[in-house]
Amino acid sequence: MDNSSLQCINLGSIETRYSELSSLILRTPTTKLSSPFLSDLIKDSEIYLKLECFQYSGTFKARGALSVTKQIIKENKKFGITAASAGNHAIAAAWAAKVEKLSAKVVMQTSANPFRISLAKTYGAEIVMKEGGLAAFAEADRLMREENRTFIHPFDGIDTTLGAAGVGLELIEDYSDLDAVVVAVGGGGLISGVAAAVKLKNKNCKIYGVEPIGANSMAQSIKVGKPVTLNSVDTIADSLAPPMALPFSYSVCKKFVDEFVAVTDKQICAGLSLLQEEGKLAVEPAAGAVLAGAIWPLRKKLVGKRIGLVICGANIDSQTYERFLRQGSRTINEELL
Repeated sequence: MDNSSLQCINLGSIETRYSELSSLILRTPTTKLSSPFLSDLIKDSEIYLKLECFQYSGTFKARGALSVTKQIIKENKKFGITAASAGNHAIAAAWAAKVEKLSAKVVMQTSANPFRISLAKTYGAEIVMKEGGLAAFAEADRLMREENRTFIHPFDGIDTTLGAAGVGLELIEDYSDLDAVVVAVGGGGLISGVAAAVKLKNKNCKIYGVEPIGANSMAQSIKVGKPVTLNSVDTIADSLAPPMALPFSYSVCKKFVDEFVAVTDKQICAGLSLLQEEGKLAVEPAAGAVLAGAIWPLRKKLVGKRIGLVICGANIDSQTYERFLRQGSRTINEELL
């Protein structure tokens, strides 16, 4: 990727894009978490939750999808959009298309949670089901070629990062003196935007990315100095499970993110359970990973710090949620109590 693309991610471009989207996007709240249990675990810390789980479509992805959709030139709008996703991005792309009054034909994997498929349909998208990620992307590519639809990428690209940067901009405007911000990482679309916005407003704030151990493509990419593709992924956090990092989000992360850490699926469930018990929030595993990262690999580094946790989404059905909560309770009892 050339440096000129990376230079497009600056405070001016982030604030301009935020202004363009602000009337259509919710400014989600940031709230201080009052939890004696977590205060005892991460001693002398203050925890602030950026509640992007309350965003339109149920996750932060609405920001990136709308940011990309708004760039479609007038002549191409009549053809509509397409996307490939196991869940949250499909929902967000369908929502963004509805906002912009465009048709949407979204490709979802057969492994996608029925709850998420139903939600994407609710926003008016036509859903095409395909086996596996490669087949889904191949079908989206066909729709681009044969129907001239604009492809909305799930995580990579300037417009996606600029859209997601609104999360970081709001967070650092709410609490400008944070010492650290912790963000879940899938493909890097969210953390690239959050990290850029926060660092450009407060260069002393540390940015930490949290990946599942079974899907840590960004950490491996940073380690070897180029984007890598994993042979396989294995995690309950399906929205954190793309098997690869891609050049743009990788380059932004390399510039702005201080460190990547990994957590187990059991720890993700514990984070989910603690957010329910201590934060009174019902969220999806990606959000649980953020708290898990703060409690396990980052705990010593966060002692005495003012910490922002990006609670990125809440699209989960009740039965799956109940199963993860039970596992989370067991992990808390085994590893924290």
